[in-house]
Amino acid sequence: MRQLSGLVLIMVVLLAGCQEQPPVTRSSSAEPRASHGATFSPDNPELTQQKEAAGIPDCKATDPDVPASVEGLPDITLPCLGGGTPVRLAGLRGPMVINVWAQWCGPCRTEAPHLAEVSAELDGKVAFVGVDFADPQPEKAIEFAGAAQWHYPQIADEDKVLQPPLGLVGPPMTVLIDADGRIVHKHPGVINSSDQLRTMISTHLGVVR
Repeated sequence: MRQLSGLVLIMVVLLAGCQEQPPVTRSSSAEPRASHGATFSPDNPELTQQKEAAGIPDCKATDPDVPASVEGLPDITLPCLGGGTPVRLAGLRGPMVINVWAQWCGPCRTEAPHLAEVSAELDGKVAFVGVDFADPQPEKAIEFAGAAQWHYPQIADEDKVLQPPLGLVGPPMTVLIDADGRIVHKHPGVINSSDQLRTMISTHLGVVR
């Protein structure tokens, strides 16, 4: 009789464990990401003032009618970091160095001084443009670019739209554009020295200091 009672008790426990549990609803504490229009609006005076104080110039308008190069950047328009003139990437013409970076990227901090040094040396000969990648915090990005002394325009790619066309695994990446708008060289990963960057520019763009 005791054995039978024990068996009944075991069956009750097993059946209870097999009952369907109520679904678990997971709540996310993350706030929805702002659209480009809200985050990078030129009407955001705080970001505009921060960018001006950091010595970062506004992005330059590109010709909307210039044909896109088959070997060039995708025909998309991205906002200027901190507000300002949006940039049609397919309208960019070189000789130009485009550096994809992020303020949360360790290797980007390593190569930052080399970009600052060479961009200052080649001012007027080679245009430099930065792309802040996958970064929903423009105020921290502007702070980073200002501390790095990058005195050239910065574009914002918060939604990673450049990732597929550039084959971008993650920042940093440096892309060289010639006078016809063609991508003539892509360097995935960190730039380890100013001389390395100078050699890339002289080899692929034919420009020396």
